[in-house]
Amino acid sequence: MDAATKPLARHGRQAGSNPWLAALRLLAAIVAVLAVSSASVAAIAVWDVARTVKPGVELIGQTDGPPPDIGAIDGGVNVLVAASDSGGGDVTAFGKRGERLNDVTMLLHISADHQRATVISFPRDLIVPIASCPKEDGKGNYPAQVNKINVALTYGGLPCIVKTVENLTGLTIPYAALTEFQGVVGMSNAVGGVTVCVATAIHDQQIPFDLAAGEQTLVGIDAVQFLRVRYGLGDGSDLGRVSNQQLFLSALVRKIKTPETLGNPIKVYELAKAVAGNMTLSSSLTNLNTMASIAIAVKDISFDDVVFVQYPNSYASRAGQNGVVPIQSAADILFEAIKDDKAIQLSGSTGVGTEIDANAPTVANPAPVASGSAAPTSTIAPTPAPVTEVVTLPNTVHGQTAAQQTCTRGQRAGGH
Repeated sequence: MDAATKPLARHGRQAGSNPWLAALRLLAAIVAVLAVSSASVAAIAVWDVARTVKPGVELIGQTDGPPPDIGAIDGGVNVLVAASDSGGGDVTAFGKRGERLNDVTMLLHISADHQRATVISFPRDLIVPIASCPKEDGKGNYPAQVNKINVALTYGGLPCIVKTVENLTGLTIPYAALTEFQGVVGMSNAVGGVTVCVATAIHDQQIPFDLAAGEQTLVGIDAVQFLRVRYGLGDGSDLGRVSNQQLFLSALVRKIKTPETLGNPIKVYELAKAVAGNMTLSSSLTNLNTMASIAIAVKDISFDDVVFVQYPNSYASRAGQNGVVPIQSAADILFEAIKDDKAIQLSGSTGVGTEIDANAPTVANPAPVASGSAAPTSTIAPTPAPVTEVVTLPNTVHGQTAAQQTCTRGQRAGGH
């Protein structure tokens, strides 16, 4: 008997006599549809993020291997992140400047065991040797010079910032990114705002920007202005702005690593899109596998082991310019520790723009995501973790960990 002539009533009676089987079949069909839909949505999200990635920039001396597989990247990683205050991306909102300067220059180092992350901030007024870099039109090189580090973007773009920092630190930096204001707007919006502590009110008449004392949650333009503010906080110097930026980034790290952010696919998608769509990346970083592998390498680092450091400096005049110059002895200790993959311990203050929030509760590291079943109990003693040598930095090196909650120290209107 073929399928067309089988008695339909018999099959109807069988389904009716076993309602659980029918329910399971319906559940299986729903799960199958949901699985296909989820995969499709994920694929569309990845495609949408990928298509927003701008063409990459070749770094000086860059050699590319195959992109990594999905999973934590092998070994230690150095990534340079710079931000330009030129007004690019939204001239109407932020205005247009004649200069094209890397007013924010930071280097992220991830240890080889992926247990520690160090972020070094280079003050924009740090007077250093600027590398001789190829002109962006390919017609010759800009000459080497001694100047403030924030002119490196002018004299050779993102590759010149990387080369200058490599020469200064002795580190190899294979990955780099450059962002404008819109990148900060997108990231702060994606996580639902970044909450910061303001010890005394900020009144900066240059930007202009005002922020009342107390806890403030910053999104969009307010987040950008908070990172730009200088004359309304601390001693009115760029060094105060650096410590203020470290406060913001510490709060951002804590917000990103909460279950409310990492456990929310929409927020993760928006965060990825904000990064990919608002940054110029080195071509070594444009592959999504590479981005993901670096993100996976840092996801389990504790807040205590995320350290923000200001490049050691002192006020001085060099080559006829007023700015800050390296404290070479302290810088040598810092970068030798990084090269040797040793942990670092801060002994200096958080910086002239911030202070420790003595009333803040202790920051707890987020608990790992619970699995569906408890892990079996083992009778074998765990292998002790290797002892990591800790290098205490001189007190001329300022900074904070992501676990430390700090407050911005504002100053009266007008600054200096």
